Amino acid sequence: MENLVVTNIGQLITLEGLAAPRVGKALGELAIIENAALICQDGLINWTGKLADLPKLESCNVIDAKGSVVTPGLVDAHTHPVFAGTREQEYELKILGKTYQEIAASGGGIRSSVRRTRAATEQDLLIESNQHIDLLLSHGTTTVEAKSGYGLSLNDELKSLRVIKEINQTGKVELVPTFLGAHEIPDEYRDNRDEYINLLIEKMIPAVASEKLAEYCDIFCESHVFSINESRKILTTAKNNGLKLRLHADQLTLSGGAKLAAELGASTADHLEHIDEEGIIALRQAQVMPVLLPGSVFHLGLKQYPPVRKMIEAGLPIVLATDFNPGSSPTPSLPMIMSLACTQMRMTPAEALTACTINAAYSLGRGEKIGSIVVGKQADLVIFNCQDYRQIPYFFGTNLVNTVIKNGNVAYRR
Repeated sequence: MENLVVTNIGQLITLEGLAAPRVGKALGELAIIENAALICQDGLINWTGKLADLPKLESCNVIDAKGSVVTPGLVDAHTHPVFAGTREQEYELKILGKTYQEIAASGGGIRSSVRRTRAATEQDLLIESNQHIDLLLSHGTTTVEAKSGYGLSLNDELKSLRVIKEINQTGKVELVPTFLGAHEIPDEYRDNRDEYINLLIEKMIPAVASEKLAEYCDIFCESHVFSINESRKILTTAKNNGLKLRLHADQLTLSGGAKLAAELGASTADHLEHIDEEGIIALRQAQVMPVLLPGSVFHLGLKQYPPVRKMIEAGLPIVLATDFNPGSSPTPSLPMIMSLACTQMRMTPAEALTACTINAAYSLGRGEKIGSIVVGKQADLVIFNCQDYRQIPYFFGTNLVNTVIKNGNVAYRR
C-alpha cells in the first residue's frame, strides 16, 4: 500500500493523550498541532508533527490540506440506517400539532417504517441503506453504529442485519451492528405483546447471536413501548447470549431506563432527555457511557434537551450521535449535531468534537484503534474546508467536509 501524506494542515486535531474516555476538563482538550503534517502507512497513522519536520519520502500519495482543519474520522454511535421509505407526511403532522406518541398510536411512527421495510426485498433494502451510509460518510463519519429495528419479525430482522453485514464488507465505512428487535410492538402483536416478547427471547435473540450478525442488543425502554421489567427480561437474555447492551433510556419520560442500564452493565444509555440526578449517579458508578441525541429533540420540536452540564460535572464521558432515522432524526450530519450540542446544551466546540470522536469510539469498544490521530491507530481522517475547528459547528447546516480518509484510503472527496 502506497504511503499517504497530508501536508499543510492548519490545525491537526489529534486528541492524543489519555487512552480512555475523556471526562471533565479533559473533554475539551484536543491536543492540536498547528502548521502540521501526517503520514499514513498500511492504513495506519505512521507519523504526525510540524510540517517543517516532515520526513522525506520517496514514494507517496500527497494531499495538500491548504491550511485546513484535519480531525479524526467522526464516529456516529447511534444510528438506524436500514429502512425503506421516508416519513415526511408525519413531519408535517408534527408541525400541525400531533405528538410523536399520537402518531405512533394511530399506526404511524416506527410501525409505518416497519411496513415499508418488510415490503422491500433484501436487494432493494441494500441499495437504499447504502445510500444512507454514503450520506453519513459525506458528512465525515467513518465508523457507524448501525441498528436493525424496522423488521420486527425473525426473517425481516435477519434481513436487516445481513444488509448491515454486506455494506460492512465494502470497507468504505465500518459498521458496528446492533440488534433492535425490541424497537416497537409490531402490528400483528398489538393485542398480544407477551407473544412478541417471547418471540424475541426464544427465537430472535438466539438466531442473531448464533449467526453472529450483531455485536450489541438495544431496546426502546419506555412505558408505552417496553417497560422496565420487559426490558430487563429481554436484555438479560441478550447478555446471556453473548451480546453487549445499549438502551434507549429516559427519552420521552423518566422511565428508569438509565438506572436499568447501570444495573445490567450496559455499554451505553442513549437519549436521556429526562434523566434525573439518581440516574446520572448510577451511570457514573456503573461506568455506562451516555450517548446524547439532540437531533431528535430538535426534529420533534421538543424543548427538553439532556442535562449535559450536570453530566459533565458528575464526571460522565459524553458521546454525541445523530440518531439518523426516518422518523425522529433524519440527519446524517454529526457536524450539525455538534452545532445543536453547542447552542442548545452549552457544550463547547472542543467538548462536542471529543464526543463525536474518541469518546464515541470508546462507547463502541474501539477506542484503542480509532477516534484520535495517534501513531499506530487506524488512519481515519476528515479534512474540513475551514481554518479553525470551531467553525465546524459554527457554520450550522453547512457541510464543510472536503475529504474523508478511511484506513489510509480516500473514501470520499467533494
